[in-house]
Order: sequence, then C-alpha cells, then structure tokens
Amino acid sequence: MTSNIFVQNSNKKRFFAELIGTFVVVVLATSSVVLNLKYSGIFGLWFVAVCPAVAVALMVYAFGKISMAHFNPAVTMGFLISGHASRANLTVYLTAEIFGAFLASLFVKYTIGSQNNLGTNTPDYTYPIYMIFGIEVLATMFLMGVILIVVHKGLSGLAGIAIGSIVGLDIFFLSFISGASMNPIRSVAPAVLSGSVENLWLYLSAPFVGSGIVALVYRIKFTKRYSLISD
Repeated sequence: MTSNIFVQNSNKKRFFAELIGTFVVVVLATSSVVLNLKYSGIFGLWFVAVCPAVAVALMVYAFGKISMAHFNPAVTMGFLISGHASRANLTVYLTAEIFGAFLASLFVKYTIGSQNNLGTNTPDYTYPIYMIFGIEVLATMFLMGVILIVVHKGLSGLAGIAIGSIVGLDIFFLSFISGASMNPIRSVAPAVLSGSVENLWLYLSAPFVGSGIVALVYRIKFTKRYSLISD
C-alpha cells in the first residue's frame, strides 16, 4: 500500500514537472520565432536559437532531479531504449508533454501572436528530401548524445548548460535546412493549432530515428545488463 502511494506521488511529480517544463520550453522556442517575424526579423537567428537554449537549461536545473527533464517525446523514447525510463511511466511522460506543448501554443497564440504559424518549424525544400531528413536526424542525435553523456557521467552541475547549448547550436547551424525541431511535440502543437500540418511527417519521424539510434548505441556499448527502471 505504501509502495503504491509512493509510486503515485512520484508519477504526479513527474507529470507536473514534465508539463511545466515542456510548457516553458515550447513557449520560448515558438514565441522567439513569432516575435522575430512580428518585428520584421529585428532579433535575428541568434535570438531564435538562444531562447529555447535558455529555456531548456533552466528547466533541466529546475526539474532534472524529479523527472530527468525529458520535455520531448523523442527523448522519452530514447530513454526507454537506453534503459533510463520504464514502459510503466511512458503514458505519464507523453501525456504531460502533449498537454504542456498545446497549452504553450495556446498561450503564444493569445498573448504574443500567431505569426509564422505560431512559430512552427519549417524545412527548406530547396534542399533534397534526404538531406532535410538526415539533418533533422543528425540534430536530434547531437541532442540525445549530449543528454546521455550528461546522464552517464553524472555532470549535474553542467547538465543544463550542456543540454541547452546543444539545442541552441543545433538551431543556429542546422535550422536553415530542416527547421531543427529535435522535438516532435514542439512541432506538432503549433502546427495543429495553426492548421499548418504539411511538414509534420518530418518532425514525427526524424527526431525519433535520431534519438533511437543514439540510445541503441548507448544500450549496446555502455549497458552490460539492460533493465528498465521500474519506478
């Protein structure tokens, strides 16, 4: 009985940590795009890259010890493969991330603006499809790689800075090709609410491929006995 209460309380904490964290990340990631277009590009790409980087860093420090700070279904699936998350908690994480992202996009729509389809990601189709897909996979691999390095090395003091930095760098250097979402729900929420869903094929596939590859390599190389976390 005591064990069940503990698990329920832990899941509640994880749920709200992931909901709030995802909300903040998506608000800053998408509103930076909205504001940049709203004010005719005055802020520039650095602003669009730095805002989500700061958001991720802050939320990792705020909630990392509670939920491991996923805020991203692709990261959640990566952790499932690597053994850092359990199937029992999958619904908790995914539900929180979905609610957090959609609440964030609604917040942006009604308080900041709806430019650029609420800040949805957009690939550049002047590049070949294979390159767009490959770049989005690569961007997510970089992100998942840094996350697993941080988790494996236990660099708690640098975790937020390291993960936030790779998010910002991916956006700054790779977004001009694929949009550099790295996060399916960050793309889905603004796209669905704005009705601009034509690019979701990319963001519902490539990030999962990228995180899955890195997590599988981690599982094979660093986990001698693969077992899922049970709580």
